[in-house]
Amino acid sequence: MKIALLGYGKMGQIIEHFALERGHEIVLKINIDNQEDLTVANLRKADVAIDFSTPDAAIDNIYACFDANLPVVVGTTGWYGQLQEVKNDCLERNNALLYGSNFSIGVNLFFHVNKVLAQVMNNFPAYEVQVEEIHHTQKLDSPSGTAMTLAEGIIDNLDRKSEWVNELVGTPFEDVIKKEQLLIESHRIENIPGTHTVVYSSEVDEIEFKHTAHSRSGFALGAVVAAEWLEKRQGFYNITDIFDFK
Repeated sequence: MKIALLGYGKMGQIIEHFALERGHEIVLKINIDNQEDLTVANLRKADVAIDFSTPDAAIDNIYACFDANLPVVVGTTGWYGQLQEVKNDCLERNNALLYGSNFSIGVNLFFHVNKVLAQVMNNFPAYEVQVEEIHHTQKLDSPSGTAMTLAEGIIDNLDRKSEWVNELVGTPFEDVIKKEQLLIESHRIENIPGTHTVVYSSEVDEIEFKHTAHSRSGFALGAVVAAEWLEKRQGFYNITDIFDFK
């Protein structure tokens, strides 16, 4: 499989390692220094693209792939405000896109169990819940896409929560959290690949459900696996479509 890497930073380089290890070829690498190489002709040299760029670049990269009729796996977050627009365009043009807030197999297991736990906790209103996330200081968006997915999994399965709000610790935050709101507390600390915790607390005890990434390798390998899955497909998919959770 021939792969175009859109965003060749730390993640892109680790993705390249796993792609080569699995017998694939990298035919295009796009970063901030060679954006002019992001052309339809160059993209058509690939069988699939993997985007781990920036929120500002992701939308242009996606539409460039659509113009080239190239399936694209999007690991960049921070563009979901345009998700429906992108989905409509993808389906109208018979293209293929797979997106996700986190491509780690372990995190996707975490997402699934988070939903199940929220269903169970629906019967125990004495427990308040919040989501905490820690990332490296270079992460541009807050909250993380992973934290948003966790929050949405809780809101969809816990009747007493209807929306989430975000506090980036260290920046001004004057909101009063309403009972129906779910707090996502974000921390930015040097050299932290990513830690996400769901906390249920009552007056008598506290339950913590946590995922800690030891490196970016799990995310990168998952992105390559996703590209292998998407290569021959058409349609608009989420990373959860790859997994068969019963």
